[in-house]
Amino acid sequence: MKYSESIKSVSYLKSHTSEVIRDITDNHKTMIITQNGEAKVAVQDIKEYEEMQESLAILKILALSSENIRKQDMKPLSQTFEDISQKIKSKHNDL
Repeated sequence: MKYSESIKSVSYLKSHTSEVIRDITDNHKTMIITQNGEAKVAVQDIKEYEEMQESLAILKILALSSENIRKQDMKPLSQTFEDISQKIKSKHNDL
């Protein structure tokens, strides 16, 4: 997507709000809103925003995992599953 094709002024947004929202949601895109000729905000389709947030969360997990591998701060998968099983059993016993 080319943001240069989706730049509108705040006055355009004010006078064409319904049209802008429809365009953004129908086309799942992001629009840059300018004020006094300077980019100020991005208006984004909520589904696109949610997907972006999920992608960022996955990237953060991958970065943390890579750091743990680099530090050799890890444990075998079988131990991880055993720990989870123990936590589940503990929760059930508390009920």
